[in-house]
Amino acid sequence: MVKRARGAVDLPRGVHRIIARGREYFYYQPARGTPSAGERIRLPRDPHSPEFWTALRQAQGIVGPVAADTVDALIDAYIAAWPTLPEKLSAGTQNLYRRNLRRARALWGKLPANGLRPAHVQAVMMKLADTPGAANNFLSALRALSAWARLQPDAMIDRSLCEGVRPYKLDGGHRPWTEPQINFVHDHFTGPLRRGVLLMLYTGQRGSDAVRLGPTMIDDGGFDLGWRGQVKTGERPWCPILPELAKEMDSWEKRPGPYVLTEFGWPYTRKYFAEQFKAAKEELARKGITVLEGATLHGLRATAVSRLKRAGLSDTMIGDIVGMSVAMVERYTRFENKRESGKAALVILAERARTAKKNASGTS
Repeated sequence: MVKRARGAVDLPRGVHRIIARGREYFYYQPARGTPSAGERIRLPRDPHSPEFWTALRQAQGIVGPVAADTVDALIDAYIAAWPTLPEKLSAGTQNLYRRNLRRARALWGKLPANGLRPAHVQAVMMKLADTPGAANNFLSALRALSAWARLQPDAMIDRSLCEGVRPYKLDGGHRPWTEPQINFVHDHFTGPLRRGVLLMLYTGQRGSDAVRLGPTMIDDGGFDLGWRGQVKTGERPWCPILPELAKEMDSWEKRPGPYVLTEFGWPYTRKYFAEQFKAAKEELARKGITVLEGATLHGLRATAVSRLKRAGLSDTMIGDIVGMSVAMVERYTRFENKRESGKAALVILAERARTAKKNASGTS
């Protein structure tokens, strides 16, 4: 067993870790194990070192030496440091950061990191103004990169990359579905789209987890997400199968694999399922049916949490069921809490009005 002093690195595609005679080696070989496998190239043994990433880029076909002070080098060093961070990044957060850091690489990768300014980040934010959620995700990744880089002994930047850059204000997030929207799905949706939506509605799982749910994951009357846990966080909630969902599932075929399959028998990805849902909404809109306007798949997670809240469950119990922190439960039920507060306010105002009327009649 090789003892490694530092955390394991999430290796890029084509990089393979091999242990031979108690020693650890790294190689780059694209399409390994296939007829089109490329040349196997030995890499430095420490994947946390800048030399490792420089050698990898050269093996990938980048000609010439890679400068150690570029934005590319800064991002490489940051990703290599993820396993050693005091606050661990979830797999979902890592994937989110990678996607947005790829945008930074494409824009500024070969430029000196210390030449990057908040004005450059702000310019990207302005270009992404039509998709404020995507803009905010980009800013979050750059903020994390900047905060880490400035704390390093050999820091490549001498100032924050994002100072003064503000995220866009969003319109309240993904709202829970209304009862007419839920009823429309029950009355009109069929096939895998119906199954996926109802699984999300009654389990509160994200789309990436709902498309994985299948009969082999049922344990003691609920879905156990197993050793892999949730795709984004790794949490392993046990989701009870509510009576409404159990009744729906009675007619579903019981066989290994997920419940939600394409017409060719292939599992759905979260992205493909979202595309199918969007296409269905657009088709309904062309027919003049607007009941699902404003409904989002992620809003089903808020809907599930709100329904559990209305059933009287505590925030802690709801969090255990759907795999969510108590703080996030509170955030997801903010609309429900406002509604309940409004109803309570009506009761109080009505009681005060009756008291005032009674007092007025008593003094007349």
